[in-house]
Amino acid sequence: MSMSGKSVASVMVVVMGAASPAMAHHSFAMFDQTKVAHLSGVTVSQFNWMNPHTYVVVESKNAKGSASYALECSSTNMMSQSGWKFNTIKVGDKVAIDFYPLRSGKPGGMLKTITLANGKTLKAW
Repeated sequence: MSMSGKSVASVMVVVMGAASPAMAHHSFAMFDQTKVAHLSGVTVSQFNWMNPHTYVVVESKNAKGSASYALECSSTNMMSQSGWKFNTIKVGDKVAIDFYPLRSGKPGGMLKTITLANGKTLKAW
């Protein structure tokens, strides 16, 4: 192999090695995507507009007490295409959510949709 052939091969190895972390992604197996859970009248306690995934945390209160639900969303780019902005929801907002629950049964999951106080519904995936 000539020197230029070795150089090209070396560059290809480096490029492929650098691209593999970008191609790797975590599994969504922790979410039960055969079930959709619904909560209404929950309060937003955190909204983290960030990549690779945005997160919404809501507080739910009922007769049994309260629980915090950490909900994973898509990327900011994908959510922007669905009408989201960094300030779409704020701490203290009352919302309704549909989400794929955690298989473990713990509070949390993957946010499917959120309905704002004004009635507007946005997709999170």
